Amino acid sequence: MALLEVRDLSVELQTHRGPARAVRDVGFSLERGETLGLVGESGCGKSITVMALMGLLPESARVTGSILFEGQELVGKREREMCALRGDRMAMVFQEPMTALNPVHTVGHQVAEPLRLHRGLSAAQARREAVALLDRVGIPDAARRVDAYPHQFSGGQRQRITIAMALACGPDLLVADEPTTALDVTIQRQILDLMRELVAERGMALILISHDLGVIAQNVRRMLVMYGGSVVEGGPTASVFARRSHPYTQGLFAARPGLHTPKGQRLATIPGTVPELADLPRGCPFAGRCGFTVPECHVTVPPAVKVEPGHVVRCLRLDAVAAGREGGREGQP
Repeated sequence: MALLEVRDLSVELQTHRGPARAVRDVGFSLERGETLGLVGESGCGKSITVMALMGLLPESARVTGSILFEGQELVGKREREMCALRGDRMAMVFQEPMTALNPVHTVGHQVAEPLRLHRGLSAAQARREAVALLDRVGIPDAARRVDAYPHQFSGGQRQRITIAMALACGPDLLVADEPTTALDVTIQRQILDLMRELVAERGMALILISHDLGVIAQNVRRMLVMYGGSVVEGGPTASVFARRSHPYTQGLFAARPGLHTPKGQRLATIPGTVPELADLPRGCPFAGRCGFTVPECHVTVPPAVKVEPGHVVRCLRLDAVAAGREGGREGQP
């Protein structure tokens, strides 16, 4: 049995323009020790997908499909039952540690809290465990700084503290939503190395959200490319990088600066802008921005097509896309 199995997950949010599908029929599975990356532009549905997994969506959100965690259905679970899982079996590292940490409580109190709630430890026992966790994630002089407040730490240290909080109870699943966005490259590397070590050390499954394709390449074995709430391409990371087949995936890769990109040269861009959720076409979500769009793309949901073992793409015009790529006109009709 897979640790996590997501089937036909859809999320409908209430907007000022009425209901809008923020996630559309997303599916994937994850075993213990596996790593999965989610990539795509802001607003493509990455964070909403993992918020649905964690049961952190607004009360007005409507979730359909299935989320099985060790065979236990999470869709429709009561908040009280989800609270028993969150912070214990499932944990999340949020994008901005200053909003994830409570400014009026010491970091030791916050790291110790899940140990008291889920493990029933006394205050003294939880404090000792908190010091050990802070030391493990690299907080200098943890025994003294356990009583400090979040604002007394640097951005990189605050992110380490949120990781300590997430790992306190030894979860089976760790979700990291853009955990290094606000950090400089040196600290970013340290945080990612730390997470990789801890995942390997504890045998956890990891879902990593990132805009950075380099981060995805170095830290996850499988990846999903999302656009408009849908998974447009997914598979082993090495396969997706080597044989990017969807026009959107190609556009993301083409927009990256290269080591040998001449100074002053404009980077390639994807035409248009990300549409509002209420304006997405009924068919392929990328229809209209894609250079290969034909009328059928607007009304027909593309089926999943296998291009390599475990590597699937949702596009009605794969032959035309492949021909364009082979002709050196990647992303153009």
